[in-house]
Amino acid sequence: MDTAHFPWLTTTILLPIVASLLIPFIPDKDGKTIRWYSLVVGLIDFGILVYAFYTQYDFSSSDLQLVESYSWVSSLDLRWSVGADGVSMPLILLTGFISTLAILASWPVTLKPKLFYFLMLAMYGGQIGVFAVQDMLLFFLMWELELIPVYLLLSIWGGKKRLYAATKFILYTAGGSLFILVGALAMAFYGDTVTFDMRSLMAKDYPVNFQLLVYGGFLIAYGVKLPIIPLHTWLPDAHGEATAPVHMLLAGILLKMGGYALIRMNIEMLPEAHVYFAPILIILGIVNIIYAALTSFAQRSLKRKIAYSSISHMGFVLIGMASFTDLGLSGAMLQMVSHGLIGASLFFLVGATYDRTHTLILDEMGGVGKKMPRIFAMFTACSMASLALPGMSGFVAELMVFVGFATSTAYGLPFKIIVVLLAAIGVILTPIYLLSMLREIFYGPENKELTSHQILADAEPREVFIIACLLIPIIGIGFYPKLITQIYDVKTLAITSRLEEALTQVAENPALPKSLASKLRIAPALPKA
Repeated sequence: MDTAHFPWLTTTILLPIVASLLIPFIPDKDGKTIRWYSLVVGLIDFGILVYAFYTQYDFSSSDLQLVESYSWVSSLDLRWSVGADGVSMPLILLTGFISTLAILASWPVTLKPKLFYFLMLAMYGGQIGVFAVQDMLLFFLMWELELIPVYLLLSIWGGKKRLYAATKFILYTAGGSLFILVGALAMAFYGDTVTFDMRSLMAKDYPVNFQLLVYGGFLIAYGVKLPIIPLHTWLPDAHGEATAPVHMLLAGILLKMGGYALIRMNIEMLPEAHVYFAPILIILGIVNIIYAALTSFAQRSLKRKIAYSSISHMGFVLIGMASFTDLGLSGAMLQMVSHGLIGASLFFLVGATYDRTHTLILDEMGGVGKKMPRIFAMFTACSMASLALPGMSGFVAELMVFVGFATSTAYGLPFKIIVVLLAAIGVILTPIYLLSMLREIFYGPENKELTSHQILADAEPREVFIIACLLIPIIGIGFYPKLITQIYDVKTLAITSRLEEALTQVAENPALPKSLASKLRIAPALPKA
């Protein structure tokens, strides 16, 4: 078989979707056959991804690889076009890894198991598609594909306020998606040629005003998914009602879709507009870090506390994107991968704790570490990773963002000092609320009312295996970040080089706003006040 021309990405996208369509025809009374079937499909798909990555992916190339393109609607130049580069490949691998573990985490599901696993497999293929497709209209369709599965997973298997959370999720994300469609159409029909191909769109010469309008629309759409404050309010509600497998998909993959799209569309396709918006992204990142960390303090629900922690960590992604340095952008990429692993592990453990205590309220817990030492140990290890303990992936990612921004030549020294100090406040707040959370759950005297009514069984082998699978790469990346950074190093260099060209062009533009000029280090090239 000619492996170089095999449709690897198309196979990994369509395999879970086609396999999900076969689930209704599988005879199964209690869901045991379906869950094994789904797990095998997930493992096969992830195995194909890993094989294609190790045999076909070239670390030294910044171009698209594993490219496949088939005509769809020739009159509009619509094509089934997929490919992977340094921006998408780490997230494609992360999607396969987290999705497969989420299927294994779904073992206790007994309500409508056929529908549940059908939705899990459909999301599996759709999420890989978001990171792999290279056609803007196809990207929009893949982006929309995950809305209905998430809505159903929340509204059927969620908590008491599941319908409210599911409706809020779909209203926010569907509303934001309108900006993607409008922006894609505007870019496709601009100029003499009509095309939805991302590489062709990137090559078009858009005026700055056009770029600014499209960039603003995309920022709203992707800011909902990242999420950026104040577009974040759907996330705590969704996490507050979701089950553990859905938590893993939300925290591990869905948030990364927003970060990926900001790099792919906003930064790569609209670099001059990014120069104007970069200081805004920095400010939004700081707001995310501090506001979400402070809000996490006030949460008495375990799920909502971790949810706001996720929002806080995404602030570092925004700062890295706006740093105009290779190190900062590399840190943003690493933070997305790192948080995908850490967020999935924490939310899985939240679900495991709830299955035993039947409460999410911190005031109703206390002293359960004596009854559940393995869960206590795993929760502590994953919390240490979340608070960026040295030797774990979160520390390396945040350090790269800090150093990348601090060494940027695009901003003046006063602005950099203020941003670094404010971001450091968020770094200090994170261990405070995470360690206090651990204390309230596991330390101190036992809550007799809880322990007398609930059997607090310790972690079973399946749960230990899932957390071990997540902790191994978290620690591995912490000690040897090149495991991930080598995948996208060449690509981030290419993107940074493109941004430097855009920065120079904007700096020479006499219409540059003075508010931006005051932040740019290259101010001498700008018109004097």
